[in-house]
Order: sequence, then structure tokens, then C-alpha cells
Amino acid sequence: MRFVIVTGMSGAGKSSVLKMLEDFNYFCVDNLPIPLVKKFARLIIQGKQERVALGIDIRSGQALKELELVLRDIRNMGFSFEILFLDCSTEVLVKRFKETRRLHPLSRGGRIEKGIEMERERLDFLKRQADFIIDTSHLLIRDLRAQISRIYLDDAGFSNFYITVLSFGFKYGIPTDSDLVFDVRFLPNPYYDNELRSLNGNDEKVSSYVMRSEIAVQFLDKLEDMLLFLIPNYIAEGKNQLVISIGCTGGKHRSVTLANELAKRLAKTEYGLKVEHRDITKDT
Repeated sequence: MRFVIVTGMSGAGKSSVLKMLEDFNYFCVDNLPIPLVKKFARLIIQGKQERVALGIDIRSGQALKELELVLRDIRNMGFSFEILFLDCSTEVLVKRFKETRRLHPLSRGGRIEKGIEMERERLDFLKRQADFIIDTSHLLIRDLRAQISRIYLDDAGFSNFYITVLSFGFKYGIPTDSDLVFDVRFLPNPYYDNELRSLNGNDEKVSSYVMRSEIAVQFLDKLEDMLLFLIPNYIAEGKNQLVISIGCTGGKHRSVTLANELAKRLAKTEYGLKVEHRDITKDT
């Protein structure tokens, strides 16, 4: 039997995940009062449910403080469970609450940011115990569903550290959610080749043009080496996602090519990976 506790930040996607788990034939219960969690565990031990998911979050109020002891008791009963923690950046959460015009459970009509930070503090003990942490800041629903399917349907490997390689154009501004930014405007520019101007870095002609440069290959070698050094240290400090932004002038040729090539190299690692090209369709 598999028993999953779904928790995390308000607005990070817990309701969506519970719906996905229902689609995967999990018996799902949301926002069960904390005093009933132990009794619920006993019932499912006695029952015949093979897949069970329980949603718990900040809505439990002051009773949430009791959850750590309740979970310890459940383990002492010899009952195993997993914790899935859904995280999200404060900036994205604020945007989501404003778009939906909903109040944060802890904001009490005040600033949303303050409520979010209070929630992070109260849920920290669950995040530290989590078996899986998914940061939904940059995930579309289909990407989130793919990760949930990989963990709970396919029972495949999963990394709590997620890398987004993002190409962009400096003329449109540096992505605000970048952790690391690299400028590749020093590379030969396909824009000045009339045959290549209307194409982009996803086209073989453009990528071959850019990667014919020995400097481009050397840059990739050095960048890969640096990232393989940095990422384990980020993980050791508790970071669970990294946005690597690679920019050229318009975000269409060189940055797209280098982002794709870097992603190919990082795909050999154990980390989750996604590639995005923010400005590839602009000025077409």
C-alpha cells in the first residue's frame, strides 16, 4: 500500500496534485483535522485501499503544531508514508493570489508576502521531512502532471533538484527569476547571414553555424564544469531549483543554440531538467 501526505505552500498546486492522484486511482482526502489523522491511518491499515493520499496544509491552523508528533506516532505504529511537499517562489505565489483575487490564509487582509513568509516558517518541519519536493514556480500543469505521474504512477526515479535552462534576448530584458545569467553575445551571430536570419537555434543550420566556433565549444565545456561543481553545493544549502539563463541580443539564434547544447549535457545528470526559449518567436 502507498500512503502519500500532500502538503506545501498555499497556491503551489496541492489541489491540482490531489486531482491528479485521484485520476491515478488514489483515494484522496483533503484538509482532514489533525486529531483525526492517526485514526485515519488506522482505518486505512485495516481497509483494502492500495493507494491513499491525504492533503494537509496551513488550513489546519494551530493544530498543525501537533502534526509532527502525530506523524511520529504513526511511524511508531509501523505504518509507512511519504511526504510530497509543493513549494513555489514568493514572487510567483503573490502573482497567483492577485490573479485569483483570493486572500492568503495567513495574511488576514494584510500583505500577502507577510502571510507567505509566516506559512514557510510553520511548514518548515514538513519540508525537512519531505520525500519529494516539487517547486512549481516554473511548471505548467502538464509538466507538474508529468512529474506526479513519474513518481506515483510509473514509480520512476525522481530528483528533488530541478534545472531550467532558459534562453532569452537582452533587448527584452533579463528574466527576473534567473539564478545564473550568461551572455553569449561574443559568439558569431547568424543574424548577419541572410540565409539564417529567419531561422532560429532549433534549426540545424543555425546550431551548426554557432557550434562551428571553437570558442562556443570551449565556453560550453567551462560552463558545464562550473555547473557540475556548483549544483551539489546549492543542494547542500537547501536549494531545490535553479534557473540558468543564457542570453544573446534577440534570444533567437545563439542563446537558443547554447541552451539546447547545455541541456543535452545536463541531461546526463540525475537532476530534473527543462528547456525554455522565452523570446524565440519575437520579431518573426
